[in-house]
Amino acid sequence: MITKLCPIDDGSLKEAAEILKGGGVVGMPTETVYGLAASAFDQEAVKSIFAAKGRPGDNPLIVHICREADLYPLIRGEITREQRMLMDAFWPGPMTLIFDKSDRVCPAVTAGLDTVAVRMPSHPGARALIRRSGLPLAAPSANLSGKPSPTTAQRTLEDMDGRIPLILDGGACQVGVESTVIDARHGVAHILRPGGVTPDMVKAALVDVELDKSLMRPLEKGEKAASPGMKYKHYAPKGDMTIYRGDRERVAKAICAAYDQWGDGALILCKTGDMALFGGRHCVDMGESTGDVARNLFDALRDADDMGARRIFATAVEETGVGLAVMNRMARAAAFRIVDV
Repeated sequence: MITKLCPIDDGSLKEAAEILKGGGVVGMPTETVYGLAASAFDQEAVKSIFAAKGRPGDNPLIVHICREADLYPLIRGEITREQRMLMDAFWPGPMTLIFDKSDRVCPAVTAGLDTVAVRMPSHPGARALIRRSGLPLAAPSANLSGKPSPTTAQRTLEDMDGRIPLILDGGACQVGVESTVIDARHGVAHILRPGGVTPDMVKAALVDVELDKSLMRPLEKGEKAASPGMKYKHYAPKGDMTIYRGDRERVAKAICAAYDQWGDGALILCKTGDMALFGGRHCVDMGESTGDVARNLFDALRDADDMGARRIFATAVEETGVGLAVMNRMARAAAFRIVDV
């Protein structure tokens, strides 16, 4: 199979929509990360997503829509007050809501759960594709399973070349980490996966918030993933990664000692303002703000693979705002190897 990388225009949208309506899979941009899209009503098409990614079948997918009317064929039961408030506040945008699912959603989408995860992306290319296809699109991140998610079309092509027919190039993703996943069916916004919609933003929408206990720990034995991105090791580079957390100067001292002990093949991930603390050691600049780190994280992890890094030492960010999402992704990429100094 030849995989085409296409700028988004009327012709490429028409071609991508025809592929989707014919039961195929395409790569599409969103504001969070690039996704692999197929009809959420087509069991075989969804299975093709899993095949392209090499993704385990027990990991549920998110369904993408472009208008509220598209939601109702996917769900059963009434929309709760809290769901309505969150939809009004954050759709379109980087927030996914959990609903009781209808029988129209094919079983492969939900990984055996009786719920379905739905979001309305804000990226104009994603919305145009959904509208053009006339389908709700199941779309996990467009990476090979376990690897860092792609935030550009070129990174998507690196993983999906020869696996899918077409990737729409919508530029670099603005958020850089996957959507916030919230279960608000029971009177509170229960955050299953943090993302660009932060707990403080949810509180500002006048909805009570609670954080899932698995945000910063692996799932326990036998515990089901209620949301994508809850697996033990996820978003991971090839090299072993360790996160150092604490006072920035103590963190730098500890990382320098570990780096020097390791030798060749070591790499440091840090913010711009901390680069000088590492004395010329091999670093990847993640940007200055936590938002910069969110946008740059997955690309930096892929850069580490390109550089052949065998050991990665990363500085933590504060677990506030989008920093909670960054630390969630970093912790899973590091298989929860976190050193407090």
